[in-house]
Amino acid sequence: MELPKIKIYEEGNKILHQKSKDVTFPLSDEDKLLAYDTIKYLKMSQDEEIAEKYNLRAGMGMAFVQLGKLKRIFVIANEIEDKKFEEYIIINPKILSQSEELIYVGEGEGCLSVNRPVEGIVPRHARITVSYYDIDGNKKTIRVREELAVAFQHEIDHLNGILFTDKIDPNNPYKNQDKMREI
Repeated sequence: MELPKIKIYEEGNKILHQKSKDVTFPLSDEDKLLAYDTIKYLKMSQDEEIAEKYNLRAGMGMAFVQLGKLKRIFVIANEIEDKKFEEYIIINPKILSQSEELIYVGEGEGCLSVNRPVEGIVPRHARITVSYYDIDGNKKTIRVREELAVAFQHEIDHLNGILFTDKIDPNNPYKNQDKMREI
């Protein structure tokens, strides 16, 4: 399997702090191809053998802004069992509701645009409901929870020009940890 040729922008690039624009339909063939290539890349990054061969860091999601395109599109490849994935192409997402309960990733969040270890926790809602459009322009609603909710919120932040590192208090990286549940 050949690794798709995508360039991931690193955290120093100013584009990552810009707000992405809504997408109109129909999607261009170029955007469709980029979405499918990015899912393929994410799936390959989660395969230990392939990741080692190509020197990839494992990733579950990617926003188009990380690829240099200010479009409100993100993709997720969520491994549900060995080499079996749920794939999401989410366009123009809007969070409709969110749980009061807050969670955080115990080992810390990561990002393919942040190529360094980061200390601290990022408060996330345990459950969110999101409206979005699929690749064909059909309006959908999805309720996600736990790890998938974290991934959706992380990618939606990207679309709003926010990196997960922006959400960590530099003076107190574990602030309010006792008020959240670790996942």
